[in-house]
Amino acid sequence: MARIGGRSLWLAWPAGLFCVAAVAAMVVLAVPGVPGAVAFVGDTLRAASAPVPADQGPPPTPAADCRHLYSQPLWSSLVWSPEALLSQRRTPPASTPEAAAAAAPTVVVTCHWRGEGGRSLETTVSTVAPEAVAAVTSTLASQGFACRTAANVQHCERSTADVTEVHDLRGDRWVSSTLVGWMPTDYAAVVASHAFFGR
Repeated sequence: MARIGGRSLWLAWPAGLFCVAAVAAMVVLAVPGVPGAVAFVGDTLRAASAPVPADQGPPPTPAADCRHLYSQPLWSSLVWSPEALLSQRRTPPASTPEAAAAAAPTVVVTCHWRGEGGRSLETTVSTVAPEAVAAVTSTLASQGFACRTAANVQHCERSTADVTEVHDLRGDRWVSSTLVGWMPTDYAAVVASHAFFGR
């Protein structure tokens, strides 16, 4: 093999040995970091393949006004009902004065909807002392309400002619609804869920 002009072997060998020594020194210095690098790559790959958790945000707060007492579909159906008129006030449940007297509730909000032909919906959200729940339930049961407990909710309901009265109690919240000639789908369940959980 012909030599390349201008190259000196006595300079090439020391330069080559210096390069080999430099590479060997870098390998020696890098060996302690190999486990950390492997762990970093593994964590990165696992994080990239893991499902991204949904942003939970702050926990919902129980509804304290009429707009937040209804889901969007229910709100829209009520607002667009013929001759619908909403009154927001702070009056105790009108349907059961005896139960209200027994519980001494603090009214959070009362939402009264008036519709065509004398139809109406009224829901009152109140706070009560935990020990008052039993008094409300026993008072309602004595007035002919059918009461049951499900998922920590005391549910009492009574229907006479075209009037339906529904009461739901959970913790310190009492949701009382009176429906007169107007029965939106799942009305009582929706307002109770929003009053208790904000959804």
